[in-house]
Amino acid sequence: MAMYSRLPGSVALITLQNPPVNALSAAVRQGIVDTVQRALKDPKVTSVVICGQNGKFCGGADIREFAGPMLGPPLVPMIHAIEAVDKPVAAAIEGVALGGGLELALGCHYRIAHSKALLGLPEVTLGLLPGAGGSQRLPRLIGLTAALDLITTGRHISAAEALKLGILDQVTDNNVVDQAVEFVRRVAGQPLDSRRLSTLPCPCPPDVDSLLDKAMVKVRQRSRGALAPVACVQALMAAASLPYTQGMEKERDLLTTLFNSGQARALQYAFFSQRVVGKWSLPSGASWDNSAARTISKAAVIGLGTMGRGIVVALALTGISVVAVETQEKQLAEASQAVPAMLQREAGRRSLATPPGVISFSSNLQDVSEVELVIEAVFEDMSLKLQVFRHLTSVCRPGTLLCSNTSGLDIDQLAAVTQSPGLVVGMHFFAPAHVMKLLEVVYGPRSSPEAVATAMQLGKRMGKVSVAVGNCPGFVGNRMLKPYLEQANFLLEEGATPQQVDEALEEFGFPMGVFRMSDLSGLDVGWRIRKEAGLTGPGVESTRTRQGRRYSPLPDQVCEAGRLGQKTGRGWYQYDGPGGRVARSDPWVHIFLEAYRAEHGLVARSIAPEEILERCLYALINEGFNILQDAMAAGPEDIDAIYVFGYGWPRHHGGPMFHAGQVGLGRILERLQHHHHNHPDVPHLKPSTLLRRLVAVGSPPVQTWREFINKERVHSQL
Repeated sequence: MAMYSRLPGSVALITLQNPPVNALSAAVRQGIVDTVQRALKDPKVTSVVICGQNGKFCGGADIREFAGPMLGPPLVPMIHAIEAVDKPVAAAIEGVALGGGLELALGCHYRIAHSKALLGLPEVTLGLLPGAGGSQRLPRLIGLTAALDLITTGRHISAAEALKLGILDQVTDNNVVDQAVEFVRRVAGQPLDSRRLSTLPCPCPPDVDSLLDKAMVKVRQRSRGALAPVACVQALMAAASLPYTQGMEKERDLLTTLFNSGQARALQYAFFSQRVVGKWSLPSGASWDNSAARTISKAAVIGLGTMGRGIVVALALTGISVVAVETQEKQLAEASQAVPAMLQREAGRRSLATPPGVISFSSNLQDVSEVELVIEAVFEDMSLKLQVFRHLTSVCRPGTLLCSNTSGLDIDQLAAVTQSPGLVVGMHFFAPAHVMKLLEVVYGPRSSPEAVATAMQLGKRMGKVSVAVGNCPGFVGNRMLKPYLEQANFLLEEGATPQQVDEALEEFGFPMGVFRMSDLSGLDVGWRIRKEAGLTGPGVESTRTRQGRRYSPLPDQVCEAGRLGQKTGRGWYQYDGPGGRVARSDPWVHIFLEAYRAEHGLVARSIAPEEILERCLYALINEGFNILQDAMAAGPEDIDAIYVFGYGWPRHHGGPMFHAGQVGLGRILERLQHHHHNHPDVPHLKPSTLLRRLVAVGSPPVQTWREFINKERVHSQL
C-alpha cells in the first residue's frame, strides 16, 4: 500500500507501507500510482514527497513475485509517470534505497537522504540487471565510469558516497522527511526539465569505446561465466550510444533474457537459502523458534594462529570483549601486534554500530575463568584439543559454553571430557575468519538447544551465514570435499595434468581449481590428516589401495618431496619463491607424474573437460545426498549455503544440490553409475540411495527435498 496525506504548505506526502523494507509489491505499486494521480489532480498540492514507513525507504522489488505472473501496474511506466509530473517530487530516503527502490528515487526529481542510508542497485547479485530504467538513468546522472562500478558489482554505498557521486541532492542527520518537505517547498514552481534524467544525454568521455571494451574484459574475467554482469555492461553500452527510449528497449530485452535464465533462478535460490538456513532445526525437534539463545558479552579464544587471530577480530568487531590466549610466547608476541592492526583495518573498512570490544592477551588459561563462551582454535590434533577441553572444564565457571573450531574432528569426543557436554558445540570458521561469511555450527547428540541457538546467534552477530550441521567426520563441507579431492588425484593418475583439472573447474566458475586451492591452503594440511587416519606415513605400504579402497599416494609423494604449496614456493605448481602467489606450470610435476604412472603400470589417456567436471562435481554432489540421507544437514539449502559461502562454489550455479536439480537427477544418477562401473573400487561414485529414491519419484524440485526426506525418515521409524 501507499498512504496519502497533505501537509501544511501544499505538500503531498506519499508513504510506502509494506514491512519490513517496503518492497514494491503489486499492492504498493498500485498505491503509488493512485496516490501520485491524487497529488497531480489536487490543485492545492504544489509538490510531493515519497517516503517509506518505519525508517526504510524501499528495499526494491518483491522477489517473491518473480515466481509467478506479474500482477498490478508495471514498474517502468509507473516511474515514467512520476518523472513526468509537473510538480516537484522528492524521494526522502531513510534506511535503504536498493534495486527498484533506487530506481524509484531516480525517477523522482530530487533525492534527499539520511546520513546513515544505504543505496545501491544489487540486481546483478540475483542474476538480473536494473530493469526499471536504472541502467539508463544512473549513467545519465553520474557518468559511465561510476555507473559501471555500481551496477556491475551491485555494491551498496553510503549516503556520503552517493552525495559525492551526485546521486543525492542533500544528506541530513535530522528527520529526512522534514528536510525533504522543506526542500520541495523551496523549489516549487521551478522548471523541472533538467531534473528529468531520461531527457538528459549520457555524459561520455572521449575514449568511451575503449572504456566500455576494457570494462567488458574486466567483468568477464571477474564474473567467471555469470551472465548478469556482462548484460549490465551491455545495457550501459546502450545508455552511452542510444537515445533513452531505445536504451530502455535494450534494457528490457536483456532483462527478459536474464529473467528466463537458469542463472537467475540459481542466484535467487541462493538468496532465499540464506533465510532458510537461519531457521535451523535439530533431529530432537528443537529449532530456531523454540530455543532461547544467550547474549554473549565476554568471550575467549584459545590459540592465536591464523585462524584464532581472525576469530578474535570477528568477535571484537561485534563489541564483545575478548580474552585471547596463546601459551607459546613467540606466537603470543606476534599475535599481540598483528591482531590490533587487523582489527583497526577491518573496523575502518566497516561502519560499526558499536565500538569494537576490548581485547586482552594472555598466556595463562586461568584468565578465561570469567568469560561466557570459549572458542578453542588450537592445532588440529585431537589429543591437544582434549587436553585443552579438560583444562577448560576445570577453569571455567559452570554454564560456560565451550566451542571448538575443529574442521572435522569428533565434537562428541571433546564433549565427553567436560562436566557439561550439553554446552559443547563446534564453531567451524573459514579462513580468514574475520572475512569469510560461512560458519558451520556443529551439534552432537548431547548438544543442548541453548548451546546451538547461542552459537547460531553469535554467528549472525558476526555477520556470518551460520549453518547448523551434524557431527560426522568432516561435518558437511569437508566431508563433501574429500571425494572431490580424491577424484582430482585419480584424474592425474589417469592422464590429466593439474592445469587441465583446474582449468575445467575454473571455467565452470570456481575462483580457483582444486590444485591451485591446495597449494594456497598448504599441502601439508591434508597430509597430516591422512597420516592421522593411518593412510600414509612410516610403515604404510605405498600401494594404490588403502583400507580396502582405491587410494592415490600422489599428494603424499609431492609433500615428501618438500613441495608444500605456496608456503615453500613449490607444490602442484611453481611460484616465484616461498609465499609467491602466481602459479606457473612446473616441468618437475609433469616428469613426476610420468614416472609415477610408469611405476604403477598406468597408461595416460586423454581426459575431456566434461569428464573432469562429472567426476569431481558429481562425486561431491553424491556425498551431499548421503549427508542428507544421514541427517547431517537438514536440507539441500544448508549444503548449498555452505558451498557458496565457504568453498567458492559459483553462486550463479546455486550450489551443488541446486546444480544437481538443474542438470537433472536422472542424468546425475546415470553418469555416477557409468563412472562407478568404470571405477568399482571408488565407493564415493556409488550412487546414493536418496538420489535413487528421488529419481524414482520423478526428480522433484530441490525446494521439496526437505519435506520428502522428513517424510521418508518418519516412515522408516514407523
